[in-house]
Amino acid sequence: MADRLSLQLMFEEILGSRNVYFQPPPSLQMRYPAIRYSRNRIENRHAENAVYSQSISYSVTVIDPNPESDIVMKISRLPKCSHDRHYTADGLNHDVFTLFH
Repeated sequence: MADRLSLQLMFEEILGSRNVYFQPPPSLQMRYPAIRYSRNRIENRHAENAVYSQSISYSVTVIDPNPESDIVMKISRLPKCSHDRHYTADGLNHDVFTLFH
């Protein structure tokens, strides 16, 4: 939980606002630009029949009406981050990343 909260704070700092949403319900009215993120998967490393470390990956989506958003570039520079795809929906640009944290 503490790691996820540090991720939340980092995204708020990058965005410059509190429009950062962790697994928001469909009924929530988001404000843009925004960052929406959710847990994607947990990667376990094993040794001697036990898990000795875990990495959690998150799906991170930058949603912005601006197609040239600098937020996308800031997220893309994070360690252990890769850009997966870009798409447009409802007049908004969506850039989806996978981030291990």
